[in-house]
Amino acid sequence: MNTMLRTILAVTAAVTAAGISLPATAAAQMRCGERETVIAQLRDRYGETQRSAGFQEGRGIVEIYANEDSGSWTILLTTPEGVSCLMAAGEAWRQRLPGSIDTPA
Repeated sequence: MNTMLRTILAVTAAVTAAGISLPATAAAQMRCGERETVIAQLRDRYGETQRSAGFQEGRGIVEIYANEDSGSWTILLTTPEGVSCLMAAGEAWRQRLPGSIDTPA
């Protein structure tokens, strides 16, 4: 498991354990649901489309959805059973071009 995903999972677990409400950005209003329903909500409510995906062995597919115009983004974990769960959501998405230098905005 890569470092970024470990961090996301740790933060999600800490937030859940502390009973802290997540901000009302993108998928924060939905925790888990049928994949097609979750994706439709991301598309219809927030204009987010899939930007990348990868397989996490033994867990499912990790997907990143984003809206380049509004900057909203969502990370989902989709299980083999087709259930997608919110891992993280936020603002200020920007697409990094291959070979570009990552500098603060």
